[in-house]
Amino acid sequence: MADTDTVIYERDGRLAYLTLNRPERLNAFNADQWGSLEAGLARAGDDPEVRVIIIRGAGRAFSAGADVRANEGRSPGEIATATHGDVVDDAISLYGTIDRYLRIFNFPKPIIAQVHGYCLGVATQLAVMCDITVVAEDAHIGVPTTPRGGGYISPMWAWLVGPKRAKEMSYTVGGSIDGITASQWGWANRAVPAADLDATVREMATKMANLPSKFLQLKKSSINRQMDIQGFSAAIRTGAEIDALLHFTDTAQVVRKAVTELGLRGTIESFNAGTLL
Repeated sequence: MADTDTVIYERDGRLAYLTLNRPERLNAFNADQWGSLEAGLARAGDDPEVRVIIIRGAGRAFSAGADVRANEGRSPGEIATATHGDVVDDAISLYGTIDRYLRIFNFPKPIIAQVHGYCLGVATQLAVMCDITVVAEDAHIGVPTTPRGGGYISPMWAWLVGPKRAKEMSYTVGGSIDGITASQWGWANRAVPAADLDATVREMATKMANLPSKFLQLKKSSINRQMDIQGFSAAIRTGAEIDALLHFTDTAQVVRKAVTELGLRGTIESFNAGTLL
């Protein structure tokens, strides 16, 4: 077992486990964790013994999404400049982010998302891009809790749950579903009791790993190609432009200011009370 700080890499026979390892932040993603995850995937991809990869979270959550608390205490101007630049810079940055997800989508080896606890915001995108998603029945799966963007998370959901349900999630800030609903909607392959999650994923992965990597790679490629014929990769890249435009609205500015002054929890409480916007 090797520890890359924010992601733990462990090989178990033909399986590779990548464990998101920021439990004190509910595994919320920062730049270091994204880098460690990509490094872990590259390591698994280079190992000829590894046939199936499992991504899971340490502690109480799969991942609470982006680590927005890193911006608390900074001025709205500092946040906007550091995070976005201008609207074109923001769109270009978001293209890069979407390309990161597409690298996971097109990764040559199958990836299973093992989801427990919280799976919010960008973490849901990670799960969408994995080949298989298995969730605990009591998992809490949802979209961002403040209206600062929203142009590219729910559109990814739409490919799995359909436009009506994707709109339901997108229009309700902080909207969430449990694992059972996620499975019923088609967002996840199956939901199981939390106590059975590890064993269920291991059993599925072990059965998948009976096939040689070349077979798995071609099977994955054939299905992904069907999605791309329907426009999957091109469609989700357009979300970068929508998200960039939303980031520069007056609403987003108000929310960024509130996060600076009230903190994330206070901002969420203010929005839910109807006093923020």
